[in-house]
Amino acid sequence: MNKKIRRLTELALLTAAALIIFVVELQIPNPFPIAGVKLGLANIITVYSVYRYKWSESALMLLARILLGTLFSANPSAIFYSLAGGIFCLAGMLLLKNIIPISRLWLCSVFGAVLHNLGQLTAASFIMKTSAVWLYFPPLVLCGCIAGALTGLAAQLILKRTEKYK
Repeated sequence: MNKKIRRLTELALLTAAALIIFVVELQIPNPFPIAGVKLGLANIITVYSVYRYKWSESALMLLARILLGTLFSANPSAIFYSLAGGIFCLAGMLLLKNIIPISRLWLCSVFGAVLHNLGQLTAASFIMKTSAVWLYFPPLVLCGCIAGALTGLAAQLILKRTEKYK
């Protein structure tokens, strides 16, 4: 099979998987009393793609997931928060992947989760025109570190398993 077609097919399947995970996670009630806190399971695919694909391919996958996820969730205002969080997270992880080895991929995911929170709160402070949203930062960072470590460990495990088939 043509390498370009194979790669495009892989990226399309990963984007679809991330979108499915996102939609399923929307159905899970938030167990935390803090607004905006969620596991972010679809980020397993994003973290995996940062270490497996080109930056542009990871960015396009993330953008497609955010746009389609916003459409499927029927929450158009969420696009601003998702884009800001996604851009901060992806940019940070792309820079960190040159420093953090694959064996510590989960650590890159933790930083990505914190940067995602930072991006979302930045968007919220601009949209709501208040700095009061930054009071959410400490609990979001704590939850982000835990969720980032879990999603990062999952992505690391997937990357190890798929390296055999490359």
